[in-house]
Amino acid sequence: MNNSQQSILCVGEALIDIVDRGGKKSEHVGGSPMNVATVLASLGHPTSLASWWGNDRRGHEIARVAASAGLQIVEGSDRAERTSVAHATVDETGRATYEFDLLWEVPILPTPREITHLHVGSIGATMEPGGSDVLAAVKRMAIQGTVSYDPNLRPAIMKRPSSVKARVEEIVTHSDVVKVSDEDLEWLYPNTPVEQIMRNWIAKGPGLVIVTRGPWGAYAKLSADRDMLVVDALDVELADTVGAGDSFMGGLISGLIDAGLLGSAASKGALREARWHDVQPALHCAVISSGLTVSQHGAYAPTREEINNVILAQPGLK
Repeated sequence: MNNSQQSILCVGEALIDIVDRGGKKSEHVGGSPMNVATVLASLGHPTSLASWWGNDRRGHEIARVAASAGLQIVEGSDRAERTSVAHATVDETGRATYEFDLLWEVPILPTPREITHLHVGSIGATMEPGGSDVLAAVKRMAIQGTVSYDPNLRPAIMKRPSSVKARVEEIVTHSDVVKVSDEDLEWLYPNTPVEQIMRNWIAKGPGLVIVTRGPWGAYAKLSADRDMLVVDALDVELADTVGAGDSFMGGLISGLIDAGLLGSAASKGALREARWHDVQPALHCAVISSGLTVSQHGAYAPTREEINNVILAQPGLK
C-alpha cells in the first residue's frame, strides 16, 4: 500500500447492495465504511480501505469501484469465503430498509504510524469475529492519532440494544468525533432524550458529538462549549436517502482535517478546545455533502468542486 503515511484508513464492511425500488432490482457497491472512504477520496484525501469481501464476481466489482474511486485497498481484504450482501428496499418516500447476508473479519491493518486518521463504524464495529479487531485498532490509534466513529446501527442484525451497547460506548470513549443518527439513539436508548445522550457521550471523551436528524438537520455538541448547536439541513429535492449519513460523515471528517482538528496527536487536543467558529466550516461541508448525496440515487460521492459551488451560491455557508 503506497503513501499510507498520508492516508486516512476506513475499516469496515464493503458489500453489494441489492436495491429493490417498486419491484425493480439493481446491484450497487455499498457498505457504510466503503461509502465514507469513497466520499473522502472524492474530496481529495488519500484514503485506504480495510474490508472483507470474496474473490468472486461481486468482490471483483467492489475492488473495481474502490480502485476507480482512488481508494487504496489493504492487502487481504479480498479473502472472505463470499462477498457480503445487503438487500435494500426503498419505499415511495425514498427511504431504505435493509436485510443482510454478511461475513466479517479484519485483514492485517497498517500501524497507527502509517496513517493520519482512523474511521470505523457500522456493522464492522460490532459483528464478530472482526468487531474485536476493530476495537483493538481504535484503542491503538487513539493513543497517537485521531479516530471517528459512526455506530450506524442495524437492528436486523444486532437484534437487541443490550447486545451492542457496551461495544458502542467503549468505541465512543476512544473516539474524537462521533456521528450518530437520532434513529440509532432511539433504538439504543429508548425513552432517553437525545440531548442527555449527547452530554453523556461527550463526558466519555470525544471532542465533538453530532446527531443527524434527517430532513431536520443535526444537533452538535463540543466538549469545550456548554451549548448545543442546531445545524440546518440543505434544502434539496430528495431522490433517496441511501448513503446520506455516510456522506455527512465523510464531509465532516474532510472539513475537520482541513481545519487541523483531525489527523494528528496535536489535532486531538485542538478539537477538545475548539469553539463553534472553528468547526462551523466542517459542519457546513458535512451538510452540503449529505444534501448533494440525497439529491442523487444511490450512495453518491460529491466532489470538492460541487461543495464549493454550493457555498458560492449560498455565502452564509462559508
